[in-house]
Amino acid sequence: MKYMMIMRATDAALEASKSMPFEEMINRMGAYNESMINAGVLLAGEGLAEVTEEANFVVDFSQDPPLVTDGPYGETHELFNGFWMIQVASKEEAAEWASRCPLGPGSKLEVRRVTDSSDFEDFSDNEYIQKEEGWREQEEKLRAENA
Repeated sequence: MKYMMIMRATDAALEASKSMPFEEMINRMGAYNESMINAGVLLAGEGLAEVTEEANFVVDFSQDPPLVTDGPYGETHELFNGFWMIQVASKEEAAEWASRCPLGPGSKLEVRRVTDSSDFEDFSDNEYIQKEEGWREQEEKLRAENA
């Protein structure tokens, strides 16, 4: 099963993180990532730029055509700061990995199962469901070639 772990913070967590030396934070996250790599469960993971960075934007689909703006982004607790994609055997294993994350008080990980083809069995004859299977096979092949 694939799970996405989405890193969230509160204003209090962001304030508390300022008291930790940045290099210590990097080292703690690096060791956590390394443990997932060594266990063979980490598929991907990235941190995200601050919401104030000029390269960020929001696409609002409440009108046609969609409106692209530089925000607003919402309240701190609505934002996410990074993510990990993991491949594990069960929900319990995903919870175990999430519990090991070195986040501080006020931070949260939202853990969500990533859908797979079994979630769309009623649509197995759909052109794009079938194409999706092919795309995934190509992705696996490329990953194996580049490993």
